[in-house]
Amino acid sequence: MQNAFYNEIKTWMYRNARHVELCLWQYFFEDGDKKAVADALLSYQNEDGGFGHVLEPDNWNPNSTPASTDHALGLLRLAGFEDMEHPVYQGIWKYLEAEKDLADYGWRFTVESNDDYPHAPWWNYSEEMNRKEYLGMTASFAAFILKYGDPESPLYQKALTFTHAFLEMLTQDMSYGEMGLSGYMVLIDTIREISLGGYDGDALVKALGGKIKKAIGEDETIWEQYGVRPSNFINSPSSVFYEDNAEMVEKELQYLLDTKPKDGVWGITWTWFDNMAQYGDAFILSENWWKGSRAIMNTLFLRNFGKL
Repeated sequence: MQNAFYNEIKTWMYRNARHVELCLWQYFFEDGDKKAVADALLSYQNEDGGFGHVLEPDNWNPNSTPASTDHALGLLRLAGFEDMEHPVYQGIWKYLEAEKDLADYGWRFTVESNDDYPHAPWWNYSEEMNRKEYLGMTASFAAFILKYGDPESPLYQKALTFTHAFLEMLTQDMSYGEMGLSGYMVLIDTIREISLGGYDGDALVKALGGKIKKAIGEDETIWEQYGVRPSNFINSPSSVFYEDNAEMVEKELQYLLDTKPKDGVWGITWTWFDNMAQYGDAFILSENWWKGSRAIMNTLFLRNFGKL
């Protein structure tokens, strides 16, 4: 994969990316060690085992939050690092078992201390927002607990209860929040992998697939603003959701090839909007950190579909 397009991205990453994203880049593209990703995450982990310290670049809260902890879990899942003896996982278990910021409906999307630090407006503390956006994060935690947790533990039983409720919700015509469908993907993949009793994995995939196809839609012009892209859900031709969305995948692949700036990486499609006046200086840094993260995902997407 040594062409000018790739080398421009690599050079930008080495000049700009944070250590944790650079470790992820090295793992995927330079035969790096996935353990290095876990080791890098320790710098963002608190004594209680949760994560903060701007691991999620839109939230500068140093305190542990469910969202930042789920972000860490997502990076570990992406790298395929599964050593539960590693301190990063020991901490995550400590955090989850303490049930910090766990409500009856699931883990809270926002927490009060967010408001004390620079952040995007969607991280403003709001119980209304929590009830809209808890699902994706809670589904991700539930999947982790069901896959690696002790079936006799109270935490496992709560994860099982959330799972039953969420899968019933999948049959409804409702809003699942910004990250809900991604959380369902992780949860359903885990259910199939561990053969959790009482569920028809193929039926769940079919139900989720219909909602994903609807979310992606057929209008690629919205991608410049924000918009849901196929790569939010489909990372390779082996994805069970690829066939139904193949045309839009091809459009995104071409879009990425056409829109990368020379000698740079792709920009992001959002700002901190109403919070820019107060936190604009912080956003400049966060924007660059996000660009590093997105560069990894976009380059992986292109590579997996044979475009690099």
